[in-house]
Amino acid sequence: MTVSAATFDALLTAGTMSAALWTALLIDHVLGEPPARWHPVVWFGHYLGWFGTRIAPEGLSAARARPFIGGALAWCVGAAVVYGIAWSLERVLWMLPFWATALGLGLLLKPLLAWRMLHTEVLAVEAALGVSLDAGRAQLSRLVSREVSQLSEAEVRESAIESLAENLNDSVVAPIFWFVLLGLPGAAVYRFANTADAMWGYLGLRSGRDWTWAGKWAARADDVLSWVPARITALLLHGLARRPGWRALRREAQRTPSPNSGWPMAAMALRLGVRMGKPGVYVLNANGRLPQSDDMPCMAGFGGRAVCGAVALATLVFFLGALAARG
Repeated sequence: MTVSAATFDALLTAGTMSAALWTALLIDHVLGEPPARWHPVVWFGHYLGWFGTRIAPEGLSAARARPFIGGALAWCVGAAVVYGIAWSLERVLWMLPFWATALGLGLLLKPLLAWRMLHTEVLAVEAALGVSLDAGRAQLSRLVSREVSQLSEAEVRESAIESLAENLNDSVVAPIFWFVLLGLPGAAVYRFANTADAMWGYLGLRSGRDWTWAGKWAARADDVLSWVPARITALLLHGLARRPGWRALRREAQRTPSPNSGWPMAAMALRLGVRMGKPGVYVLNANGRLPQSDDMPCMAGFGGRAVCGAVALATLVFFLGALAARG
């Protein structure tokens, strides 16, 4: 059986993209995050921080149009620059031999994926709780923006589990999803959008500035870009064959104000059989038990299997796409 040149090229492209993705995951596992001065997400933060002080008014403000337009323009300019740089780098890499392309793409993709750091930081919360409740709260404050000083031991664990589940989508599954669709530019723009939402996507005051309208575009853009990946993350965590099923997962996910973050959080709550929530805002799996120390390594294990599942699924999509496009 002969293979056409078009089929061979399509399969080679699929293999290169898959190899790049597995290379990025391997680098993440072995080396973790690059130094801050070389980290693109840190660069995104510098850009957003500089513009943020210029578009968000100080104190509560009745202004709408000016901060909204300023935030939207700053977001679009930043996203366009990120896309253009990533596209140019990817184009250069595709001129190299396939192994060099895969290695180069993997090296550039790695900073856009952050499973090892997330895994380490969340498990560090449980280690800190072993020392004292105050130590656990202090460690948790590195992960979440909520007030932690009054949280109980169970609530600290709940928050840590929620953080891993939500950031599993933001830091791993969603960048992979957009890498599959649009290559390195897609993953880069998604991480820019997610960083913008984390820094700008607030209602009311934060750090003395009113983000209600200045951050609205960033928040809505992240909602749109995360919509499908969040549900994929939930399925990877929950499992299609597990009970309670999809209806229960959807019901629990809709209890949170966010259209997306509730999905992976609800999936993790149901998978562990624990109750999770944010005081005064929502409760997930209300009939579940309180999280225990034994739940933390289980949570990390479920997250790790979801990461491998996401990369395996992406690999399958690459090769199915190549076969479907064969000449």
